[in-house]
Amino acid sequence: MTVEFAARLPLARNELDRDAEHRSTPDLERVLRDDPTTRFLPVHGGAMLRNADGTLRFVAADQVPDDATLLYLGRAVSDAPDAPAGTRFVAALVDDAAAARIEPDSDVWENLRMFGTELSARDQGLAVEAVAMANWHAVHGFSPRTGSPTESTVGGWVRRDPEGHQHFPRTDAAIIVGITDGQDRILLGSNAAWDANRYSLLAGFVEPGESLEDAVRREVFEEAGVTIEEPEYLGSQPWPFPASLMVGFRARAVDGDPSTARPDGVEIIDVRWFSRDEIREQAGDTVLLPGRTSIARVIIEEWYGGPLDLP
Repeated sequence: MTVEFAARLPLARNELDRDAEHRSTPDLERVLRDDPTTRFLPVHGGAMLRNADGTLRFVAADQVPDDATLLYLGRAVSDAPDAPAGTRFVAALVDDAAAARIEPDSDVWENLRMFGTELSARDQGLAVEAVAMANWHAVHGFSPRTGSPTESTVGGWVRRDPEGHQHFPRTDAAIIVGITDGQDRILLGSNAAWDANRYSLLAGFVEPGESLEDAVRREVFEEAGVTIEEPEYLGSQPWPFPASLMVGFRARAVDGDPSTARPDGVEIIDVRWFSRDEIREQAGDTVLLPGRTSIARVIIEEWYGGPLDLP
């Protein structure tokens, strides 16, 4: 992975010290609430608030309900107008009532998918971490081992049940791959869950006991019937919708007739080879491509040779 490619990955930028050693600080929640310099980031169902200048909007400790789940995100590593280096950041998971008190206009609460590319590196790191952890807490209120209710501990990074079992956040690895043929066309597929004219790279989750490279080969053949040569790693970025790490590759289809590409008919309903001219002429019109926050868009633009003037 080149530094230039990594810098273009929308949700992989970060300027934050996660400060893991302080997550186990005794009575950490009180320490954070009592420190007037702590910045609290309200998170409501994965949505956040922004200021007029586009920066994340923080609130004071007294605006955060006592029963809100707090997630210690870490410390700033550089000075910014709203927070000097060393400032501690906390995500506060708020319910409907608390969110309405903080900001009653529901339209102001925004999803990270929509504005992720507009944030600074620090705010991107905070937002991605907060959303990923919020999603994990939302589905781990009960122990998968005992069925007992769990409680948040260690700065929000562990959930513990009454029997003492500890449960830690997990990330699902998924591969995504830009495949080209002998004419340097790129293979894109349309998912059954999307609009019929929306296309993206082929992708899929890594199965247990499988390497990333084997997952690339398997997913491409399963979804499009295409056999590829040795895949090459490009880069990765978190995709907390709800809990994935997208690992990007590029690969070449083996010699043969590329017209044999065919969709699996279940998950993928169409696959097409696109030339650069076809992308330039059709993208945004008859063909919809992935949004700017996705690694898929970056890989497509890497193949295309520059940015596409699309949302």
